[in-house]
Amino acid sequence: MTMPSSMIVRATVRYIGTPFAGWQVQPDRPTVQGEIEKVLSEIANGPVRIHGAGRTDTGVHAIGQVCSFPWKAGADLDSLRRSLTRMLAPHIQISSLTEAPHDFHARKSAVGKKYWYCVSTARDPDPFSAPFTWTLPFGTDLDRLRALCARFAGTRDFAGFQCSGSEREDTVRRLIALDVSEGGIVVPSDARGLFAIRFHGDGFLYKMVRNITGTLVDVARGAVPESRIDELLASPGPYRGYTAPAHGLTLIEVLYA
Repeated sequence: MTMPSSMIVRATVRYIGTPFAGWQVQPDRPTVQGEIEKVLSEIANGPVRIHGAGRTDTGVHAIGQVCSFPWKAGADLDSLRRSLTRMLAPHIQISSLTEAPHDFHARKSAVGKKYWYCVSTARDPDPFSAPFTWTLPFGTDLDRLRALCARFAGTRDFAGFQCSGSEREDTVRRLIALDVSEGGIVVPSDARGLFAIRFHGDGFLYKMVRNITGTLVDVARGAVPESRIDELLASPGPYRGYTAPAHGLTLIEVLYA
């Protein structure tokens, strides 16, 4: 029996998005994909292309991004992970490497994603959470915010929450869960004035999470009427409203069957 010369590796990636122009490779700009490919290619002494589960935007963070790539069959993945840790920028960490089935593809095999959007309404916000949190100069009624979240659940056409610049024609997505929890990601869960809007869906349109967040906050504080949600859900797009800043968003997990 002939052994395959290569295997598919599944990597879980954590990164701080602040220094990068997003995930996807771009000419003459630092990206997370570009940095990982550069180091893998150096280790392999040849070009290596990786496939990410999601193309996070400039400034968006991740603790559960997934990518896949071909590698020499039988290679020591623990050794490879140590090499990546040593050679990658400190803003990127490969938290795990495992061999995957040969038909595994980080994006095409995914069945869902989870994102958290972190917000602070504290009068004295924690400076160490600031790079990962949208700090608001006003309070927000969390009970009202939770009630508004229920308006989005289910399978819907979210074209009205997609920004221009996307080529996606299928804009129907299933938002499995949308809720609010107190606390954040990188600070204690009992931190005052900090909460996370948690998204779980089968997929998301371009800037959909940040656009829903911006609308939720605007409605919850009374800046726009609640009917604005229905208007946007009925709109063919593109989104017309406030887009929450990128640095409050973190990709938490990519789900597979």
